[in-house]
Amino acid sequence: MTPLPVPSSLPALTDLADDYAFLDSEDRYRLLIELGRKLEPMPEALKTDATKVRGCSASVWVYPTQRDDGRLHFLADSNAAITKGVVALVLASVQDRPAAEVAATDITALLTPFDLTRELSSNRTQGIPNMIALVHATAQRLSA
Repeated sequence: MTPLPVPSSLPALTDLADDYAFLDSEDRYRLLIELGRKLEPMPEALKTDATKVRGCSASVWVYPTQRDDGRLHFLADSNAAITKGVVALVLASVQDRPAAEVAATDITALLTPFDLTRELSSNRTQGIPNMIALVHATAQRLSA
């Protein structure tokens, strides 16, 4: 018997966007930090140079897995609380979806309502395109 995928503990991106829109800057930081805490723990053994996302000011690791049903599930972590929240935000847009769907998802467009470049310093957002590229590359490779 194939185990069922563990549902993501991350809230739906649309729910997050609705909450985020009504918050001031300080509360938005709190929301991101709380979201980062919802990422499932990433084993230390997976935090390697191979899983490290390049271009981030903080250390960020992303490890993709594919479930038996073809859905992608990402383990991720960061050594900075707000950055970890941004990582969780990116993953909330694709977590536990079929690889082909993830490959076709415009993650940048889905993140537009969060206006992260206005809310966060450029240091905190500079690695987002690299993380999105890693997610897309993984999805394209696994959906082929």
